[in-house]
Amino acid sequence: MSELTPALSPKGALTTTDGMLAQPAPLNRIASAVTRFVRLSPIGALGGLVWVLLILMAIFAPALAPYDPQEADYAAIRQAPSTAHWLGADDIGRDVLSRIIFGARITLVVSITSVLIGDLMGFIWGVLSGYLGGRFDLVSQRMLDVLFSFPALILALLLLVAIGAGLTTVIIAIAITRIPGSTRIIRSMVLSIKSTPYIEAARALGVRPWQIMLRHVAPQCIAPLIVVATLNLGGAIFAESALSFLGLGIPPPAPSWGNMLGGVLAASFRPSWWLVIFPGLAITISIMAANLLGDALRDFLDPKLKRRLD
Repeated sequence: MSELTPALSPKGALTTTDGMLAQPAPLNRIASAVTRFVRLSPIGALGGLVWVLLILMAIFAPALAPYDPQEADYAAIRQAPSTAHWLGADDIGRDVLSRIIFGARITLVVSITSVLIGDLMGFIWGVLSGYLGGRFDLVSQRMLDVLFSFPALILALLLLVAIGAGLTTVIIAIAITRIPGSTRIIRSMVLSIKSTPYIEAARALGVRPWQIMLRHVAPQCIAPLIVVATLNLGGAIFAESALSFLGLGIPPPAPSWGNMLGGVLAASFRPSWWLVIFPGLAITISIMAANLLGDALRDFLDPKLKRRLD
C-alpha cells in the first residue's frame, strides 16, 4: 500500500506517493458536509440544532423534569409561573414544565414514526409507479387523487373514528396522510431519472427492471426523500396536536402538547395564560425548526443551486 505524503496537492487534498488522490474518511466527509451546511445555511442549522435538543430532551425527560408529570399538587392549582413551578401549574396542580418535557416524548415519537412509515411507503410506491408506468401507474394516480380529495386532518379524523383513538392508531392515521404527497414527489423524480442515458443503456444491456430500480433509480431519490421527510415532520406535529386537541389523539392523562391545550380549553372558556402560551410555543418552535431545516436541506441538496450557494 502506498503511504501518504505530508505534502498537499495544489487544491489542498492529500496525495499518495504514486500521485493518486487519497480518499477522505467517511467521518471526514460527514464533518465537511455538516460544516458546509452550517456555513451556507445558518438558519437551517439552527433548526437542526433545535431538533437535536428536542430529541435529547425527550430521551432524558426523567432527569430534566422537576416533577412527575402525573403528580397533582392541589395546593398549587392554577399557580402562576414561580420559582416552585417555572411555567406554572394546571387545573389540578400538575407542573406545566414537566408535562411539556414528557409531552415531547409522545409528540416526537408520533411525528417521527408516522413520517418514517408514511414517507417510506410513499417512496416505494413512487418508485414503482414512476418506473413501471402503464396501467399500474394509472390506477395508482387515481388512488392518490382519492386520497388528495380529503384534507389531511379530515382524513386522519375519519381513520381515527373508524379504528379508535390510541398511540398506534394515531401513528397509522398520520402516516397514511403523508403517503400521497411523498408518492407524487418521488414519482416525478423517477420520471425524470428513467429517461436519462445510463438508464436506457442498462435496459439495452438487459438488466432486469427491479435491478435498475434498486441500484440506479432509488438511490437518486434519497435526497428528495430526506427533504420531504424533514418538511413532513412539521405537518405531522401539527396533525398530532390538532387530533389531541380535538380529543381524538393521545388519550389523557398521558401528556402531549395537543391534549395539554385541549384539556384546559375544555375545562375553562378563558384558561390561565400560561396553560396556553407554553404548550403553544413548544408546538410552534418545533414546527418552525422542522420547516427551516427542510428548506435549508432542499437548497443544500439541490445540485442546481450548489454553485450559486457556494
